[in-house]
Amino acid sequence: MKRNKKREFQSSELVKSFARIHGFEDKLVAFEIKDFLEDYLDDALFDEIKSVNLDGKIISIKVNSPLLKHDFQMRNTFYLKKFQEKFGEDKFTDLQIL
Repeated sequence: MKRNKKREFQSSELVKSFARIHGFEDKLVAFEIKDFLEDYLDDALFDEIKSVNLDGKIISIKVNSPLLKHDFQMRNTFYLKKFQEKFGEDKFTDLQIL
């Protein structure tokens, strides 16, 4: 069973405006990417994701499981394209799996 979303506020214009003013837009987008992964992956796989960060246009995902890390690395282009489709092609240029 999926967890209840605790970050529904993210799409509000007020939150986006606040993030822009205070310089943490990247963190907000990273939360949205993590939400996307939570919906896309099953619970056991999602639980192996330690963190998602965005630095400029580079997404970095820290993964606990060596098997899931390897899967992400092998399908790097696939996941990058998924994120670009969901959030915009101009938003991201690279995906790093750590």
